[in-house]
Amino acid sequence: MALYEHVFLARQDLAQAQVDALAETATKIVEDMDGKVTKVETWGLRSLAYKIAKNRKAHYVMLNIDAPAGVVAELERQTQINEDIIRYM
Repeated sequence: MALYEHVFLARQDLAQAQVDALAETATKIVEDMDGKVTKVETWGLRSLAYKIAKNRKAHYVMLNIDAPAGVVAELERQTQINEDIIRYM
């Protein structure tokens, strides 16, 4: 299995509990596909360099993932669908 980093930016108007729920959802996706999340870092609410979807700030969350390659595609697909996530890397 390979190591990956997945960073996503959540809308500024979400509560911290909602951001934590997004991280838990991503963790569940990884674990359902035989991977594991080794570390979850919440960087908090930070200013953006430019507006993204009418947001000047965003909640940053980083996941360190140890999983097969197929997990990344599914995680990106689910991230694109979620309206609370404005950017992912």
